[in-house]
Amino acid sequence: MALKDLFKLKKNKAEIDEDKNADALEENIGEAVSEEVSKQAEEYTAEKPKPLKERLVKTKKGFFTKLKEVFTGKPIDDEMYEELEDLLIQSDLGFDMTLRVIEELEERVKKAKVKDSEEVYEILKQILREKISSENSALDIVDGKLNIILVVGVNGVGKTTSIGKIASKLKQKNKKVIIGAADTFRAAAIEQLHEWGKKTGEEVIKQSHGSDPGAVVFDTISTARSKKYDVAIIDTAGRLHNKSDLMKELEKINKIIIQQSGEDNFEKLLVIDSTTGQNGLQQAKLFNEIVDLSGVILTKFDGTAKGGIILAISDELKKPIKYLGVGEGIEDLREFNADEFVNAIFD
Repeated sequence: MALKDLFKLKKNKAEIDEDKNADALEENIGEAVSEEVSKQAEEYTAEKPKPLKERLVKTKKGFFTKLKEVFTGKPIDDEMYEELEDLLIQSDLGFDMTLRVIEELEERVKKAKVKDSEEVYEILKQILREKISSENSALDIVDGKLNIILVVGVNGVGKTTSIGKIASKLKQKNKKVIIGAADTFRAAAIEQLHEWGKKTGEEVIKQSHGSDPGAVVFDTISTARSKKYDVAIIDTAGRLHNKSDLMKELEKINKIIIQQSGEDNFEKLLVIDSTTGQNGLQQAKLFNEIVDLSGVILTKFDGTAKGGIILAISDELKKPIKYLGVGEGIEDLREFNADEFVNAIFD
């Protein structure tokens, strides 16, 4: 055997071994998924969920407590504003937004002739509250028609789990829900939605791992229309080779939804892991460019000590936060309320 053929053989064997390892990993993940979904579904009881304030202890003790300390017993001077600027940047507001907030704060303080630094804190609270979009924070669900919810986001942010939780919440509101498992690139994603469907009673349309996502979307909408479902939630792949591939895939799915449902105005939600900070904001900008988002779901917000991402997303994208993830249970995916959030964080 020629040396080059031997190298080719070894390379092919390595690729086969890699595929086997990937399949084995997906199988193991699938088994773990079933157990985790069962746990989360069982946690969804009639018990009243914990107050949001209790779920955001880490966030409050981190960014927002440090924020208050900037103003406690200090003079209103350049040093105070510089300290505030450093904190805002470190807390994931981003450089540009931080400068805008500082500039606006200085103008309001000067105009109001404020002398007490703790009064400056109250003005800052008001500015930050204004940066959080509260318009259209509820899902746009219309009775008497099929409502489509397209869910996008990178892998690992809690996208598929969020879909299962949203479906369960809608079912609690007596909505008939169907789920399309169109993330065919990950076998675990298909298995996870299948398990959610089994535990909560929703129909899940799926095909084999690696099949055409567009076919799954087509079947989901067709089934939803024929069986008169109220809501169809569609999962999508979180990772393709490049931006061009991602754009083509989502454009194809978008076109199929419009053709099959006759609707071009439907929910397009992006799921972001709150702990990723400014990376999450960059993801949001990319996906918004591709699909024109109608809203954002922020997961794992109880796990971040920074918290500025919620302000950066609202202010820079001008898109509403639809849900806030503050725990593992279904009830911990909270419908976002800006006033409730501000009160929980600042009080």
